[in-house]
Amino acid sequence: MSLEKRKLRNQILHEMEKTDDYVFTEKCKKIRNQLFATALWREALTIGVTLSVGREVETMAIITKAWTEQKHVAVPKCNPQNHSLSFYELESFSQLESGFYELMEPNILKTQEVKPDMLDLLIVPGVVFDERGFRIGYGGGYYDRFLTYYKGTTISLLLENQLIHEIPVEAHDQHVDWLVTEQRCFKASEDAE
Repeated sequence: MSLEKRKLRNQILHEMEKTDDYVFTEKCKKIRNQLFATALWREALTIGVTLSVGREVETMAIITKAWTEQKHVAVPKCNPQNHSLSFYELESFSQLESGFYELMEPNILKTQEVKPDMLDLLIVPGVVFDERGFRIGYGGGYYDRFLTYYKGTTISLLLENQLIHEIPVEAHDQHVDWLVTEQRCFKASEDAE
């Protein structure tokens, strides 16, 4: 990760840490409601989603909502040896275990692998975003690698203050199709100014 990207990520992470808990929770609710109102959500039968940590837009409620709507939920497991992601169907939070970097991941003995082409909608995490759909994550490149061959619809959930004018893009960077904030849902534009 370039120094410029690292600085941007650290700046936004610092701002997010300063956000009041109540304000953060309320913004997460608005973002979820924006997501649930989309045709992308309504039409998706299988949704890929990361289990949120820290100041990421909270996803446990999204997973629970998907279950109540009889949707299938697939969560990622990191494969550190080749920096790749594999998704597994989650039917209960009891199928999770502490994994890579203490992240909650699926226990592969209790879950079934879901191939990328089975995911109708993939919710891609990140720290910093621009309106073209480019993002800065935590620096491992796991999602960028996955997105090079994933052909389904991608969406990211973020607070408005995680959105900047333009992220410096490197050759390996992949963008998402849609962005949802507490204020709006919009299709990422390659030529956003």
